[in-house]
Amino acid sequence: MLGNQIQGGLGTSGALSHAYVQHPPLRCDIPDTQGLFYDDANKFLIAPTADRILYWKTILPTPSGPPNSDPVNEGPVLSVRYSLDHKVIGIQRSRHEIEFRNRETGETCSKKCRADSETVLGFFWTDCPTCDVILVKTSGLDLLAYEPQPHAFHLVESKKFNVSWYLYTHESRLILLASGMQCTMFTGYQFSAGGIVKIPKFEMMMSKSEANNKPVLAADDVYIVTVYGRIYCLQLDRVSMSLNLYRFYRDAVVQQCTLPTYSSRIAVSAVDNIIMVHQIDAKVVMLYDVSLDSYAPVSAPLPLLLRGLPINSRQVSQTADSQSSAYGGTIYGEGWNFLIPDLICDAENGLLWKLHLDLAAIAASSSDAPSILEFLQRRKSDPSMVKTLCLAIVRTIILERRSVPTVAKAMDVVLDSYTRLMKMGGAFPGVRRIHEQNQQSGSQPIDGSHVVSQESSPGTTVSPAVNPDHGSEAVDIYVQSNPGVEHTIDRGLLNINISSDSVDNTSDAVDKRQQAVGEASRPLSSGTMTQHGQHAGTVAISPIEMFQSVFTLVEDEMMGDPAYLIAVIIEFLRSMLGCAVSKEQ
Repeated sequence: MLGNQIQGGLGTSGALSHAYVQHPPLRCDIPDTQGLFYDDANKFLIAPTADRILYWKTILPTPSGPPNSDPVNEGPVLSVRYSLDHKVIGIQRSRHEIEFRNRETGETCSKKCRADSETVLGFFWTDCPTCDVILVKTSGLDLLAYEPQPHAFHLVESKKFNVSWYLYTHESRLILLASGMQCTMFTGYQFSAGGIVKIPKFEMMMSKSEANNKPVLAADDVYIVTVYGRIYCLQLDRVSMSLNLYRFYRDAVVQQCTLPTYSSRIAVSAVDNIIMVHQIDAKVVMLYDVSLDSYAPVSAPLPLLLRGLPINSRQVSQTADSQSSAYGGTIYGEGWNFLIPDLICDAENGLLWKLHLDLAAIAASSSDAPSILEFLQRRKSDPSMVKTLCLAIVRTIILERRSVPTVAKAMDVVLDSYTRLMKMGGAFPGVRRIHEQNQQSGSQPIDGSHVVSQESSPGTTVSPAVNPDHGSEAVDIYVQSNPGVEHTIDRGLLNINISSDSVDNTSDAVDKRQQAVGEASRPLSSGTMTQHGQHAGTVAISPIEMFQSVFTLVEDEMMGDPAYLIAVIIEFLRSMLGCAVSKEQ
């Protein structure tokens, strides 16, 4: 199917969707539960009953067996979060009490606030070196440290200020605290393994609907997303039907752009460094890539597709209503709760969906080959798919006899990604295998196939048929060489670094706008690795692969036009030479 889409030509229309959820979902429709909760730190979907906590690990394939469970005391449950080492369960019992239970011993202790003057808004666990739990109250923050013996918490520090509501994601380690009459004034902190960073106080802008009517900003209209290792905040302005995009720096918060939403009912997700804006009423998805300078949508708004439904395979297209009836729920129904970054919880039907990008459909819908290749080289969710698509696109534009400058630019894009990998010290396993085979056979290595001595990560391959799971060593390089982190404390989970400089080259055009902030201003990084650091070793295409998967395959079909093929090969050699020069610099 992938080959057919590209062989049909770039820029073909008729795509059903550019985003989808895969059927079957994770089923969590357990009777007699007290709702569904999501623990984003541990990726647990939690369903409490009268005396037990049931939970599913959402990072694993859809489980076929029953959920895991823990016994707890009876009582109301407002929220549940497991500690980062999974040894303690925190349960918010009321607006004034949080109960902590040791999973091994069954011991419990509680933290309560003054019922007459403050309420508990929530809590979360942290890998910060000075505290383990952050208690969020209407009067500010309590930083608590956990002592396993005798299973108790002691107060490390209190930060006092008025709080109307808050927003926190474990991926960013960032908490935003709203205050003011319109809830537009924000105080922020990042609690990570690198320490605590206070975000400068800032105000979000809102349009006025009427002269005397000042709308109040709701927590549901603000989103924290992490893309390309950078932290952004998106704020919906319902009056102007637009989405304000803010980026966080250590000494400033900068509004970067405003994205049109064309609706006052939206939801936001982040999938593979792409921001998804869901228009709930229209039931379509808009895709944005913030690495681009224009902030234009990646593609036209299209519906969200459900794949894998047990329906007649002859049906080429499906309406949202037909898909809804097939799975027993409603697409973008009232019970849908969008969980940052890429999950959808259908609370009414007890289902959990995971969002995906259809990279093949996106590639087939664009006629601008160099741009779509740049887009694909920034993706990391399916490296095997990305490499297959990129090679197919280069073959297609050669067979379509696109202009030589266009083909040259496309090859520059592909080889530039490979060059960046080499400059970062990454090893290329596909090249190593050929190099080793040549040595074993006694033949001379192909020019350009030399490999650095650093071993590549397990599972990293260049073959589309091989397991794409990997852990790139370039990630370690990025963390260890980061001058903005003086120390990192391993608490058993993510090692969060607050980056001073991003290795993400795609942010250059965006960061030029931030000169007004000051040269000393440094971006606030989430600690999730940037695109090049995490996946360049698997999506990058070597010159050998270009030869084997492009020129070898198109040679026979291009024999009728040898001058064009020679011109393309010359441009390929020029691009290789440029890569070699760049690598030496």
